[in-house]
Amino acid sequence: MCGPMFARAISGGLNKRDMVSRKHDKPRGILYSGDVVPAIRHWRYWPSPDLAPFVEHYWTVEWDLREALVRETLPHPVVHIVLEGEDAMLAGPATRRFTRVLAGKGRVFGIKFHPGGFRPFIDGPVSAYADRTIALQAVFGESGGSLARQALAEVDHRGTAAVLERFLRARNARVNDTCERMMRIAGRMAADRGITRIEQVVREFSVGLRTLQRQFRDCVGVPPKWVIQRYRLHEALARIDEGLGCDWAALAFDLGYADQAHLIRDFRRLVGRTPADYAKAGERHGGGSE
Repeated sequence: MCGPMFARAISGGLNKRDMVSRKHDKPRGILYSGDVVPAIRHWRYWPSPDLAPFVEHYWTVEWDLREALVRETLPHPVVHIVLEGEDAMLAGPATRRFTRVLAGKGRVFGIKFHPGGFRPFIDGPVSAYADRTIALQAVFGESGGSLARQALAEVDHRGTAAVLERFLRARNARVNDTCERMMRIAGRMAADRGITRIEQVVREFSVGLRTLQRQFRDCVGVPPKWVIQRYRLHEALARIDEGLGCDWAALAFDLGYADQAHLIRDFRRLVGRTPADYAKAGERHGGGSE
């Protein structure tokens, strides 16, 4: 049985199909997000109401470059389905930053699921796909193998999204109470930057730490403490990109770190630079507030 939140969302959307609309809020976790390259274009779209409990958005990137460029993003605790050419891939929750070299002319289209939103589509734990990228056919059979060819044959983004939504609906996904709870917890972690310690989550949701860890790995795919730490670093990145992060001691305090040394260590481990070095590089990239 679906929990009440998801039951309302699904029942309210049964007769509203293929209603994707453009999403305009600024994405988080993109390194040097102020570095605007006109030859690289991004779009994101909200899912139809009946799929909103599972899908955060659809996204697409198109490029036409004379010179190759490197693009990097910080990891999110989510699963993506990624289509490029005739390849359909499943990208599990990643614990390292993602690096991609864009060259020539190309197009990628994807589905970004909510944290925990992919679990209802599979029989086993999402943790089995952590830090893995595999052919979608290995997960869903021939229908997954042919998805890229069918979806990318459409002439516009909404047509592609409609093919993807038909594919998802055919899976007849349902959310059980445990995964609904883990999805709510993950959503809370993402939305409230005041959550900096796992003990806050344990108290707020009245759940045992070991139970939370076990169920979170099953539904979301990564440990809950890791998710909190990554969202803190997403916040640090956003503040630096907006020109608000020069006082590292104050930033460390705001994000719940014991001291700035721990913030710098975690930031460098994930981003590959210290916060100060990243801020300086962002100035050269043309970063800053938009």
